[in-house]
Amino acid sequence: MAERGQLPAPAKRLCCRPGYGSGCRPGQRAGGAGPGSGALCAGPSSAAAAAAALGLLPLGKTQSPESLLDIAARKVAEKWPFQRVEERFERIPEPVQRRIVYWSFPRSEREICMYSSFNTGAEDPAAAPGGAATAPGGAADAAAAADENRLPFRRGIALLDGGCVDNVLQVGFHLSGTVTEPAMQSEPETVCNVAISFDRCKITSVTCSCGNKDIFYCAHVVALSLYRIRKPDQVKLHLPISETLFQMNRDQLQKFVQYLITVHHTEVLPTAQKLADEILSQNSEINQVHGAPDPTAGASIDDENCWHLDEEQVQEQVKLFLSQGGYHGSGKQLNLLFAKVREMLKMRDSNGARMLTLITEQFMADPRLSLWRQQGTAMTDKYRQLWDELGALWMCIVLNPHCKLEQKASWLKQLKKWNSVDVCPWEDGNHGNELPNLTNALPQGANANQDSSNRPHRTVFTRAIEACDLHWQDSHLQHIISSDLYTNYCYHDDTENLLFDSHGWPLWHEHVPTACARVDALRSHGYPREALRLAIAIVNTLRRQQQKQLEMFRAQKKELLHRGVTSITNLEGWVGHPLDPIGTLFSSLMEACRVDDESFHGFSDFTENMGQCKSLEYQHLPAHKFLEEGESYLTLAVEVALIGLGQQRIMPDGLYAQEKVCRNEEQLISKLQEIELDDTLVKIFRKQAVFLLEAGPYSGLGEVIHRESVPMHTFAKYLFTSLLPHDAELAYKTALRAMRLLVLESTAPLGDISRPHHIASVVPNRYPRWFTLSHIESQQCELASTMLTAAKGDVRRLETVLESIQKNIHSSSHIFKLAQDAFKIATLMDSLPDITLLKVSLELGLQVMRMTLSTLNWRRREMVRWLVTCATEVGVYALDSIMQNWFTLFTPTEATSIVATTVMSNSTIVRLHLDCHQQEKLAGSARTLALQCAMKDPQNCALSALTLCEKDHIAFETAYQIVLDAATTGMSYSQLFTIARYMEHRGYPMRAYKLATLAMTHLNLSYNQDTHPAINDVLWACALSHSLGKNELAAIIPLVVKSVKCATVLSDILRRCTLTTPGMVGLHGRRNSGKLMSLDKAPLRQLLDATIGAYINTTHSRLTHISPRHYSEFIEFLSKARETFLMAHDGHIQFTQFIDNLKQIYKGKKKLMMLVRERFG
Repeated sequence: MAERGQLPAPAKRLCCRPGYGSGCRPGQRAGGAGPGSGALCAGPSSAAAAAAALGLLPLGKTQSPESLLDIAARKVAEKWPFQRVEERFERIPEPVQRRIVYWSFPRSEREICMYSSFNTGAEDPAAAPGGAATAPGGAADAAAAADENRLPFRRGIALLDGGCVDNVLQVGFHLSGTVTEPAMQSEPETVCNVAISFDRCKITSVTCSCGNKDIFYCAHVVALSLYRIRKPDQVKLHLPISETLFQMNRDQLQKFVQYLITVHHTEVLPTAQKLADEILSQNSEINQVHGAPDPTAGASIDDENCWHLDEEQVQEQVKLFLSQGGYHGSGKQLNLLFAKVREMLKMRDSNGARMLTLITEQFMADPRLSLWRQQGTAMTDKYRQLWDELGALWMCIVLNPHCKLEQKASWLKQLKKWNSVDVCPWEDGNHGNELPNLTNALPQGANANQDSSNRPHRTVFTRAIEACDLHWQDSHLQHIISSDLYTNYCYHDDTENLLFDSHGWPLWHEHVPTACARVDALRSHGYPREALRLAIAIVNTLRRQQQKQLEMFRAQKKELLHRGVTSITNLEGWVGHPLDPIGTLFSSLMEACRVDDESFHGFSDFTENMGQCKSLEYQHLPAHKFLEEGESYLTLAVEVALIGLGQQRIMPDGLYAQEKVCRNEEQLISKLQEIELDDTLVKIFRKQAVFLLEAGPYSGLGEVIHRESVPMHTFAKYLFTSLLPHDAELAYKTALRAMRLLVLESTAPLGDISRPHHIASVVPNRYPRWFTLSHIESQQCELASTMLTAAKGDVRRLETVLESIQKNIHSSSHIFKLAQDAFKIATLMDSLPDITLLKVSLELGLQVMRMTLSTLNWRRREMVRWLVTCATEVGVYALDSIMQNWFTLFTPTEATSIVATTVMSNSTIVRLHLDCHQQEKLAGSARTLALQCAMKDPQNCALSALTLCEKDHIAFETAYQIVLDAATTGMSYSQLFTIARYMEHRGYPMRAYKLATLAMTHLNLSYNQDTHPAINDVLWACALSHSLGKNELAAIIPLVVKSVKCATVLSDILRRCTLTTPGMVGLHGRRNSGKLMSLDKAPLRQLLDATIGAYINTTHSRLTHISPRHYSEFIEFLSKARETFLMAHDGHIQFTQFIDNLKQIYKGKKKLMMLVRERFG
């Protein structure tokens, strides 16, 4: 898979042979400059390096110079198809042919590794003894090493080292051999026949009898290839078979053919006979062509010079991974394929574009795209990120600085075809993008403010399509990327887009994401030095713009602050942008400052993905030509990250785009956190923090920002923790400024709409469609918590932070979390409580109480309990305060059942070490609270109020009177019964009786409610009245008769009343002699009549809808009724009449009436 029409891929290490330059610098071939030499790739800078590059003098070694024949043959073998050599020269001496054939096989193991393994980030396989990569140290890497050993490349090395390669033969441009796969536990030893064709140092086709079906070369192909690279002198080398045949006479040719047929007659005999027939036929097609094909003779002039890539397998694998829908590690596999594309691009291998085309076709054919579009559902986040990477890779491909125009035209045609498909994913998820194209930062002309619904949707391919219009011919750009000495000291600060700054250093004024896309393209195509030069020019341009913006704002500051409005000068935020401009600049600069400079020779990706990055050290390398004194690539990387993170930018449309902003911000900060801050970097932090605070509309931390600006909480938290040990004042100023969340402020400025570039004029108001608002609020809470923790012990700072929280945080749950955090910090076990922080915690808790008082919150009870705990820690005056102001903080129920009850508990008194006076004062506040709550909500607070006021006679009487006043209107029978039982339990039977009678007036028990929960209360009330005396019983019975219609309940009450004399058997078991009450006189006569009447009514009601299965139960019911009837002096007669009436009325129910006769006659 190497280049089609492009220069050959650079080799990092060439094989060691006498006369072959093994010491070549990465990125260059022995015998000449690397690909694209000239403007983009500088050659060796010393005579020794130049000699090494020519293969004459390996670095650090001395030896005899290589022969001119080998030098020439090697260059011809790299560049020319063999047919061109044959056509150029009439006769080629056999030694020359042999050397060309010898040097035509690939010489670097790097390409073999690339086509036989995913890029795991291991070191160059040729760098370690035996070609095996040195695995990273430590037990943590054992699993990764085990996975790596299963890769075809590693297995191929093992087969080679195990002596499994045999019968190796090179005939012209064809290599063959056998590779023996050792016997395994479950499988016998197998011998694989391997054949490899090659051309111009690239393998063009492979076959192996193992039947491998994969994107990569199998281990057997790897073993044979490495055998040829490492042991070229042990390989039998022959000229192309056509050359051998040319040397034979007729007899020899006939003998050759007959022997060939004899040895393989079963396979080739039909084919041999067919060819013989065609050759003997003068008019056959085969006789119209001069000569005959030779698979060993190398490439023709028209053949593409590409590494072998099994396109069918690439398509099948991608299709399989997509069908798994993100399960079974398919997302990881697809990311590895994308990494393989980048690896190929870095090697300047044209198969990178071929492979990406195949991948894209499968992505576009994914049936889920149309399904999601029909259902209106969003694709998964991981799948969406794969599409982003797809678009970014196409951007890199079309920006290849050395691609030909016909290549770019072909890619553009394909991209437009994909772009036009209905299901092609949009750039920002499910929402059309309103942002301008690559080459403009803002809409231009009359259509700048056209309705967004009329604009075409931007897809994941739109930017790549736009990038096809970009070119690299600009002379200023060419000078920037090709030279470290490009300066101009004639500086005039009178134009906006200067080519040089005041130092004479080059600037590059271009839409920032577009300029950074160029940097990414240079890196991706193996030009890291050129990418670095352009990155430095871009960062210097951004820094100059920063300074100019600061000056502009200072000139207009009074006017802007007076109007209280602001504008956003760049509609595209750099952090979260589809092209990730800040991430690109940061990565380019960080690569340049790694201690291991191997990454700088064009092969950095070989170590990027291994997980070793955290173990890499970064240092301030010697200053570049275009850096200030004391600056380095490291300081520049940190500064550009801070510039990007602090940019005031609009919150984009759509859930995915907003999540991407958050995710990219966190990723960039995570990378920054890996860098250890020293004095130099702290200066950068100070400089940028000051600028962000003073830069007005150009900064997300400016004094006035647009309400739709992306909040700075996450970034400010990082700035705060970084600056705190070095400049606390600046750290707090930055963090406090960032606390605001204007999108939730009703009075936030809407923005200046008088100019077309102001945000309000081109982007409609989207609130409340801030889909990530909950995440943003949690980050705001984290920032506040970080400040609270840091401010412990500093009264002034704590007060400032508290004010900021109260002003800017609008979520009760987050304020509650902060209150809890502050409480935990203030009461750490290993130190004395911080009373100031405790007060902050209490203040926040009080704010939560006020915010949630009139709203539903499932954590409200937890919040109330916590507040009482916090107030207890603060002191008795805090408890007294919350009780005196309860009506602004709690509901009456909360105030009595939780607050006052907890305050009055023994545990609180012990915890606070209160004396008698303090206890009485606190109790007085609790009683006052209880009475106020009882007045406001007697139904729910009366009982608590009575309990709290027990020890104070006046308060208790007041609470009792409140209950009596509320009993007639606002209280239910169950509440009154509960309070009545409480009174009886406390020794107030007459008051209990009074409340019981009031409760009875609210009760109504129908005939069929014989299991009603109030029955026990009714029985208790009657028992209480009976115990108090005849008068009380006489008074309550009419209420019972009026309220209770259930016969069984009435008969139970009647029976209990006839067992003892009223007033003689009290509730406490006192027993006296006396006469029993007569059933013929009031009040029991009234109760007896009511009971008999209830039985009669209930009987008729039951008979109306009775079924046979309830007959036996009904007969038992009549038996109980008879017992009650018989209590009257004429009860027997009444019951007989009652039964006779039933027989007459319900004579249709024959079976039932038969049962009645059997039992009752």
